[in-house]
Amino acid sequence: MAAQRSGAAGVAAGDDADRARLRQLGYKQELKRGLGVVSNFAFSFSIICVMAGVTTTYNAGLRYGGPASMTLGWLVVAFFNGCVALSMAEICSAYPTSGGLYYWSAKLAGDKWAPLASWITGWFNLVGQWALTTSTDFSLAQLVQVIILLGTGGANGGGYMASKYVVLAIHGSLLILHGLINSLPIRWLSWFGHLGAFWNTAGAFVLVIMIPVVAKERASVEFIFTHFNTDNDMGIHDKAYILAVGLLTSQYSLLGYDASAHMIEETKNADWSGPIGIITSVALSTVFGWIFLVALTSIVTNIPYLLDPRNDAAGYAAAQALYTAFHQRYGSGVGGLVCIGIVAFGIFLAGVACVTSNSRMGYAFSRDKAMPFSHVWHRVSRNEVPLNVVWLCVVVAFIMALTSLGSQVAFQAMVSIATLGQYISYVLPIFFRVTTARRSFSPGPFHLGRYSIVIGWAAVLWVALLTVLFSLPVAYPIAKDNFNYTPVAVGGVLLLSVGSWVFHARFWFKGPIVNVD
Repeated sequence: MAAQRSGAAGVAAGDDADRARLRQLGYKQELKRGLGVVSNFAFSFSIICVMAGVTTTYNAGLRYGGPASMTLGWLVVAFFNGCVALSMAEICSAYPTSGGLYYWSAKLAGDKWAPLASWITGWFNLVGQWALTTSTDFSLAQLVQVIILLGTGGANGGGYMASKYVVLAIHGSLLILHGLINSLPIRWLSWFGHLGAFWNTAGAFVLVIMIPVVAKERASVEFIFTHFNTDNDMGIHDKAYILAVGLLTSQYSLLGYDASAHMIEETKNADWSGPIGIITSVALSTVFGWIFLVALTSIVTNIPYLLDPRNDAAGYAAAQALYTAFHQRYGSGVGGLVCIGIVAFGIFLAGVACVTSNSRMGYAFSRDKAMPFSHVWHRVSRNEVPLNVVWLCVVVAFIMALTSLGSQVAFQAMVSIATLGQYISYVLPIFFRVTTARRSFSPGPFHLGRYSIVIGWAAVLWVALLTVLFSLPVAYPIAKDNFNYTPVAVGGVLLLSVGSWVFHARFWFKGPIVNVD
């Protein structure tokens, strides 16, 4: 009994310390603090969902560089992405609030620039999260369509090919499911987070073992790590250019780990658990993702066939590779459909976590009056859930997907905004940390010591390079069907955020608002 009382007292003391630290940062506790370090990690790990990232962007990886570009490019991306994650974790430890990135920018940019820095960082993060939710659920809708197609005989066997309107309807249905799940109390959301972490780990483990064992035809080790595909039918033949464009596969696969920061006001021992959630989710995703990528690439023996829109999966390379492997071994592709189903459920759980993180960011941003109708989005339900902003996220993610009706190339801009928009918001507070706050920064329990500045600059330069690379044309000659909308989309977010600041927000937005006495 004494031990139980001591344990309860320790938990209460921890909660009091978290509340006290939040009050020091200017906010009162409004959300239920019911997550531990594992739950915090689980949300980020679920969103990253490397099975989803690798599978849904595998076509681009094969087309731009192929096996060598993906397997070796992943290691390059992982190194610099690790620098971004470490720098974010250090800042997260110093400022454990749900606002995360935009709050960090406000505190690190200096008094003169704090409001503008906070405004731009917040809008890039919010729009990037909307785009990530959109691309996650739409990618799942496309994968569901491929499962139905293969399950009904394939494109060459009279299978059902859903129209773009049906795919959009599936996307909308998935969003509604994710909205309903995110309307549940935090203890249930924590359970989904744990399930996502388990599924990503167990699912990847099963597939990594099953794929090479089942395949009758396997690529050589030399092919997996050295074969560079330049036959992309996109008019691009320079190897350096192809490699640069092909990095999207790896970069998109390691995205969304700011969730640990956005869930931090619901996390116990926040200034330590949040940073650990960021680092461990990125580290484990990097390792599991690379192993899964190598396993999937081990059954790639005919790149042109996998990319051919006339194959059974209608050109969905990862699905076709799995389906073919089982069909060659057993005369049936059912096992391949099961593997694709494992990936699909992982993406579904990633979508749950995307809406969770997105809603917490929206809640914090509206708490600081930075969104139109902030008083609506800031409301918390009796279950201590920001219900209104959950459904705002669902609606915006559906509206963004309407671009798919006009052009699939235009929709690809959603993936690019999800990647670049997020990473720009990741790196802005890091940039301020290594410049304006280089001497004034006061670290939390987790810090990088004397390596902080070097790691921070590596992160800043990497994201600057990414911004240029992802804005390059992806095909020549440039036409409306292959135009890269990334600079237009990202530039549009920048133009709107800066324009709204110049003409409106600078007169009233002063950065994060203190809501305690």
